[in-house]
Amino acid sequence: MNNAIRTENLVKRFRKVEALSGLDLTVPEGSIYAFVGPNGAGKTTAIKILMNIVGATRGRAEVLGLDSMQLAGRHFASIGYVSENQELPEWMRVDAFLAYLRPFYLTWDRTLENDLVSQFDLPLDRKLKDLSRGMRMKAALAGALAFHPKLMVLDEPFTGLDRIAAEALSRLLARHAAAGRATVLVTHNVEEGTGLATHVAFMRAGRFVHFAPRAGRGPEQVGEDYRNAIA
Repeated sequence: MNNAIRTENLVKRFRKVEALSGLDLTVPEGSIYAFVGPNGAGKTTAIKILMNIVGATRGRAEVLGLDSMQLAGRHFASIGYVSENQELPEWMRVDAFLAYLRPFYLTWDRTLENDLVSQFDLPLDRKLKDLSRGMRMKAALAGALAFHPKLMVLDEPFTGLDRIAAEALSRLLARHAAAGRATVLVTHNVEEGTGLATHVAFMRAGRFVHFAPRAGRGPEQVGEDYRNAIA
């Protein structure tokens, strides 16, 4: 099995603050890998390095076999990335936003797009600026899922989602994994992170303090691991 992501001794310092401290990570294809930890644990910093938004102070990160520092526009045709505070063209209607995205992705699936619109109950005739935070997140997720990316990177994707939408997203990510594609799921909520993950890494102060593969373990057991890890 190939790896969608691999890091070696990844360090990130912001002046005197060390946000990441020697992070080693392997995300296999077909996995749903949850980064779970409190705010400030270094989760989003790790994702920004992987997505080539910020550079590492030391160490190496590979994404889909490529040094993350080389990631550029064309490479994101294989990566669906949704950040916690996703910026969207708020002046666009939802239908215009999805139509704008389609030509950028050769693998865009109109049938899947229509399913996402239905499952997320997206109002196609409304402008993004007029939507709630949760509804804007749904629009961003639809845009990131509709082209069957090899890698999904989702930073707090359940924020603001109602129960029906959260369950729909969980089913979609499970199908994504079953097709051999990888997902990195970043969350501060242990229940969200462990409910569907195949791998769980607890983060604190820029380090992984415990790994908890999900095989044979329920959310309650992994939740207990988390509480012990951050104690």
